[in-house]
Amino acid sequence: MSKEKLTKRTVDKLTGHDKDYIVFDNDLPGFGVRVMPSGHRYFLIQYRRHGRTRRVMIGQFGPITADEARREALRMLGSVRGGDGDPAAARDRERQSMTMVALGERFLKEHVAVRCKPSTQYEYKRSVELFLNPFFGKQRVRSVTTADVAELHGGMSHIPYQANRTVGVLSKMMNLAEVWGVRDKHSNPCDDIAHFPERKRTRFLSGNELARLGKVLIQVEQDGSESAYAVAAFRLLLLTGCRLSEIQKLKWAWVDLDEMEIRLPDSKTGAKSVYLGDAAIDVFKKVPKVAGNPFVIVGKKPGAYLTDMQRPWRRIRKLAELDDVRIHDLRHTFASGGLVVGEGLSMIGKLLGHTQIQTTARYAHLANDPIKAAATKIASRLAEALG
Repeated sequence: MSKEKLTKRTVDKLTGHDKDYIVFDNDLPGFGVRVMPSGHRYFLIQYRRHGRTRRVMIGQFGPITADEARREALRMLGSVRGGDGDPAAARDRERQSMTMVALGERFLKEHVAVRCKPSTQYEYKRSVELFLNPFFGKQRVRSVTTADVAELHGGMSHIPYQANRTVGVLSKMMNLAEVWGVRDKHSNPCDDIAHFPERKRTRFLSGNELARLGKVLIQVEQDGSESAYAVAAFRLLLLTGCRLSEIQKLKWAWVDLDEMEIRLPDSKTGAKSVYLGDAAIDVFKKVPKVAGNPFVIVGKKPGAYLTDMQRPWRRIRKLAELDDVRIHDLRHTFASGGLVVGEGLSMIGKLLGHTQIQTTARYAHLANDPIKAAATKIASRLAEALG
């Protein structure tokens, strides 16, 4: 700790070290600024109350100025010395009285909006607003118990996947509540909740199913009953193994047909390249470009991409008699096709953009299909010889 006059100029000069440190003002005792290793600086006051040293943060340098922090420190320290108040106790009471709704709002604003991708933001917001807020309401954060979470989770047994996701979101909120001083450390009530079993669904289209789908895609494209861009999107999903959002929001600037590559600046696993086969390139060449629209899959609004892919897919899969096939199953089919032609799991993982081999391992059983076919051929030949 050191002392000097805290002004905009002096605070500007303070830099981060290996550990955080505090510089106190030499004019106003108890007024200081904490400098974090990151270089962020936070104004605070320090005082003693009932034999204990207490510290209360005022705010971050930048959003508030040194002069504003000094005035607030003067007010708070004056209250302490006059015996009229204890800012730390008031802060603790406020934290302890926070409701679950208020925690959800802070979670979405300070964590989700800053750190999560848009698709994750949507899912977290949905869990908070549709499931957590109606269940907990204005219950105090500190009063939430494991029994409460078990009741929430058990009441969603008819939607087990959503139940598990919701408890996962709640667990993250509770961890942050500990960081923010709203709950005691190591008190997460979600820790002992056993999730419902989940079976990863892996659906692949057979050769006959692919033929039916191909026939319907040609039909709806020719009669104009579906957008040519929607049809192109479904073909590209099947021929590239991309995720829906990667094709739906794809821009021409990211497509390099000469290098047979898509360079995505961002994806579920970060920036990645998608390598294109000849069939995928043929699809790209037939997609009409629209002046002023940067997207490959053009939507109805000027300059926008096609936002609704589910409704055309439901109509197409009904015509093809593939009612149980989801759009994501086209990605699975791309993976299964690679294994059937003899590509290994490592190569399939690279093509799909998986960061962990465990993610690709769900397709492992398909690698045995050629072996099974050979076994059938040999056994049939021997059985025929046996008569």
